[in-house]
Amino acid sequence: MDSSLPNTDILSDVLRALRIQGTVYFCDQLEPPWKNHYPGQARACFHQIRRGGCRLKVGNKQDHLGPGDFVFIAPNKEHYLISEPISPDSGVGGAETYLLCGYCSLDETGGTPLNDLFPDLIIMRDHQLQSMGWLRGILDQISYEYLSVRPGTDIVVSRLTEILIVELIRMNFGRNEQVPIIQALDDNFIGKALQSLHQRCDKPWSLEMLAADVGLSRAAFAKRFKTLVGQSMFDYLTALRIRQACQLLAETALPLSEVAHRVGYESDLAFTRTFKKRMGQTPTHYRKHAADANPT
Repeated sequence: MDSSLPNTDILSDVLRALRIQGTVYFCDQLEPPWKNHYPGQARACFHQIRRGGCRLKVGNKQDHLGPGDFVFIAPNKEHYLISEPISPDSGVGGAETYLLCGYCSLDETGGTPLNDLFPDLIIMRDHQLQSMGWLRGILDQISYEYLSVRPGTDIVVSRLTEILIVELIRMNFGRNEQVPIIQALDDNFIGKALQSLHQRCDKPWSLEMLAADVGLSRAAFAKRFKTLVGQSMFDYLTALRIRQACQLLAETALPLSEVAHRVGYESDLAFTRTFKKRMGQTPTHYRKHAADANPT
């Protein structure tokens, strides 16, 4: 097997496992005074101020959002968008605000190491978006598609929203600090180890084997892997194997024994036991449900 799989392909593999879903649910003009409440839900929210301005309230903290500003709110984070107070003398705060709002959710049943990817709150100011024409272009296109109400609008908006979230993940939300998997991919030792695991998840890997492969002692490798990736090598490998097994079960008619073999299990029993523990159902049930959800 080709041993030159670039790290970006590993990130793509991880992002595919997230099965990101998203859409826009609001894009309209608001006349002050107004107040929108967004209860904390198990999905992330984003908002862009297309025109005008407002205040963002998260807990006891408030921030002003101006034209073009973009905000991303982590799952389970209650927040409010509130019109600016109107000044009786100057009329400041009395202008209409044009909001674009959407959400995204992740399927984390595969045990992805990006579970804790999203920060609680990220605000990207208009001047930052100005330097990222592609990102601003996606937001412009989402707004245009949502308002056009043409045939296929729903699916186009959903796909564009998913691309938006993937791009935000790839750029790490403009933060200086890195989330575990991105930092791990940049590490010479752990990045190489991740390449090996993704290329040959069927191989009977051990800590000693993988440590020797990258040139570290067993103890140093185990500690470095868990620190950078956020989970042990075996937990990561198991999650990777189950993700690939899910894909094989859903997209092929391979016998269960062959699926088990391709993802590194010597017996159907061992594979089924691990799969059920991770997914809450047997491989057979998973395949049936996948087939019922996507009939040919």
